[in-house]
Amino acid sequence: MQKNIKLYNTLKRETIEFQAIDPSNVRMYVCGPTVYDFAHIGNARPMIVFDVLYRLLRHHYGEQCVTYVRNITDIDDKIIERARQDHPSIAINNAICMVTEKNIKQFILDTTKLGCLIPTHQPRATEYIPQMINLIEKIISHGHAYESNNEILFDTNSAPNYGSLSQRKIDEQKTGARVPEKYHKKNPADFVLWKTSSEEEPGWESPWGIGRPGWHIECSAMSSYHLGKLFDIHGGGLDLIFPHHENEIAQSCCAYRTDKIANVWIHNGFLNLEGHKMSKSNGNFITINELLETKKFGGQAWPAPVIRLAMLMTSYREPIDFTVQRLQEAEILLSKWPPTTESRGKPDPAVLSALFNDLNTVSAIQALHKLARESIKNPDLLPTFNASANILGIEVHEEPLSKNLSIAIEKLVQERLLLLKIKNFSAADSIREQLECKGFVLEDYKDPKSKQRMTRWRQKK
Repeated sequence: MQKNIKLYNTLKRETIEFQAIDPSNVRMYVCGPTVYDFAHIGNARPMIVFDVLYRLLRHHYGEQCVTYVRNITDIDDKIIERARQDHPSIAINNAICMVTEKNIKQFILDTTKLGCLIPTHQPRATEYIPQMINLIEKIISHGHAYESNNEILFDTNSAPNYGSLSQRKIDEQKTGARVPEKYHKKNPADFVLWKTSSEEEPGWESPWGIGRPGWHIECSAMSSYHLGKLFDIHGGGLDLIFPHHENEIAQSCCAYRTDKIANVWIHNGFLNLEGHKMSKSNGNFITINELLETKKFGGQAWPAPVIRLAMLMTSYREPIDFTVQRLQEAEILLSKWPPTTESRGKPDPAVLSALFNDLNTVSAIQALHKLARESIKNPDLLPTFNASANILGIEVHEEPLSKNLSIAIEKLVQERLLLLKIKNFSAADSIREQLECKGFVLEDYKDPKSKQRMTRWRQKK
């Protein structure tokens, strides 16, 4: 077996050597989507990042030795609101079902297209209501929750290590915060475990009346059901550290009287779109489906391997600016690689070494690119290339450059010819260098009929 995988542990704020609790059953939980709408490109980042980790763990420990759980939140205030908007004339439970089923189906389709393996379990929150109720009862019996204004609230003051993941202190959260008497919370940080439902809202029977769970309790119930009270890895986006993951830790530890629920916490960085935070109201927003199937972003539909590669070209912990230029660069890079096949050998040690170093996909892609160039010259290396691409979840198809990219290159070529004509040689050289950096060679020649300077371009292999 190779050296241990190194991972950055948010809880410790340091890179650690990963040691599985049980190497025959490595357990990972990742927070999945809240299915009130189609998943957007920001949602794709954790799906792809943790899919690479899942693939790496399977390679290292064995395909049958890794349990990967990614939940689906199918009951939430946003879902209820969307159901009312989209299906106002239908009973609320039926309307919710129509919204969630449609979006779950699309989410699974999107992630499959993006090359993500199907997790071992994809539990839906509504299927685990009894487990949530049981967990809340434990929390109450241990003195960590209270009832107020028809809600069961978690008492954050009672959790001894509250704030350890986010490195926030309860006293700091109190500063400047006012809690009106009518607001019914002992502390601003206290959060809902269970809320009473009105007659117009979905609900389940419980010791506290008809109601529904709070968001945080869902993940605690589903993770412990499938993975136990303590498991290896918990993952998600940086935005989930507080309050979601912090609250998960608090309620689970208080319910089970333990000091942790996962040994390693991993978080991927934020994603911006063309330099700006994604926002529907500002029109700076795109779903995975739109990126794959429409020309909304950059004037073309983008192949799934291009999207996946573009996502992995930045370290998972760093923020990423998802742009048309980034997709074009990924498309150019992929076009230089040989098509992948089912014939696989062992992954390249350089690719594995990079991934073992805190999922360094940037270095892994560099090593894979070098291997691709060598494989074109030496077909005996193709099985190694196939296995290396597979561990990153990248499939390479033999496809020509997109029409839009070809048009963009031709436009630059013609612009350069015009610059040469007016003898602006430095600007013309700048365009040549720009295209060469992207992997395109320009060849000047004289048209035999017109005697004019012409330029043909080709892609370097």
